[in-house]
Amino acid sequence: MPELPEVETVVRELRSGGLIGRVITRAHAFWKPMIAPLTPAAFAARLKGQRVQGIHRRAKYIVLTLAKGDTLLIHLRMTGQLNLERATVAREPHQHIVLRLDDGRDLRYRDTRKFGRWLLTRAPEAILGRLGPEPLSAHFDQKAFISQLRARRRQLKPLLLDQTFLAGIGNIYADEALWTARLHPGRIASTLSATEARRLYVAIRRVLRRGIQNRGTTLGHGQANFQRPSGKRGQNQAGLNVFRRTGLPCLRCGKPIRRMIISQRSTHLCPNCQPDRPARD
Repeated sequence: MPELPEVETVVRELRSGGLIGRVITRAHAFWKPMIAPLTPAAFAARLKGQRVQGIHRRAKYIVLTLAKGDTLLIHLRMTGQLNLERATVAREPHQHIVLRLDDGRDLRYRDTRKFGRWLLTRAPEAILGRLGPEPLSAHFDQKAFISQLRARRRQLKPLLLDQTFLAGIGNIYADEALWTARLHPGRIASTLSATEARRLYVAIRRVLRRGIQNRGTTLGHGQANFQRPSGKRGQNQAGLNVFRRTGLPCLRCGKPIRRMIISQRSTHLCPNCQPDRPARD
């Protein structure tokens, strides 16, 4: 579930929590598939003594750059959570990876569904280089986006979820951006007018920035839902306009929000505000 705003929130809190500069004195992986193809022993041996030089986000990946030339790519998938806590605190059953730090703390990874992945590599671009542009980057050019969008004969919703087309967007922010832009998620991208495409460009950046400002979206109250490294919930769920509001009145026109399946993904829209037809430019 964590998308660009949630991953960016995690990165910022780990950075402010003092992770950069810390040395990994020990590493434990208690669920082997998460770190494949390495074994837990090889994973621990390569990480021991490595200093964390930097941490940033690329799409939905958390990227830790290490002093000896390795990069640790972490993908939270559905239920992954990272937090910094004292090493003396007992490990929870769902904390499957623990990195002991030189300041007496652990970086711990909790994942109830075990879908998350950690990749220790010297060639991060083999994975990151396949990803599309960052929608909040200063280099995310509006004209180029409009041109590429209108050249695609795919439905808007699955196209926005395609990480090779645009990085970091998932189900929540795709629905929110399409509602903001007044575009039906089933529209074929090539049918968009230049005006509609510009609206989508602006909407994508707006909903992602709002998500970051609100420190992510936490849906539900279970332990598997998104939590910040501080253990606190995100706040963006209070400001969602369409996602998971099935049957409730549209906040723009008052008509009921509808849920439908597009490309096997649950999708929320206002049929009145987001008509399934091209608009004249």
